Amino acid sequence: QVQLVESGGGLVQPGGSLRLSCAASGFTFSTYYMGWYRQGPGKQRELVGRFIAGGLIYYADFVKGRFTISRDNAKNTVYLQMNSLKPEDTAVYYCNARLTPTAVGYWGQGTQVTVSS
Repeated sequence: QVQLVESGGGLVQPGGSLRLSCAASGFTFSTYYMGWYRQGPGKQRELVGRFIAGGLIYYADFVKGRFTISRDNAKNTVYLQMNSLKPEDTAVYYCNARLTPTAVGYWGQGTQVTVSS
């Protein structure tokens, strides 16, 4: 049974940092394209960043230079390091795992990130 469990969300002040984790199980983690998405209040879910072919990582323009995605295949975990957080980064952050770049894949339950003073 595939499971993706996000953690690390919470309340942070503008300019602060958070690191989200996504622990995966039930599939061969190292062979999957992992990624992070988010859905802000009243907005559609959008891509934050994800692994693409060749082990590269694609980032959405709005997070370039602030967020970093990494993975530890030994721990079956993907991370999202978020720095210089802004109020507009407030959203539920979701982990996604897909076997091919165009597959829908699997989703976690999400973790809430709130950026507010």
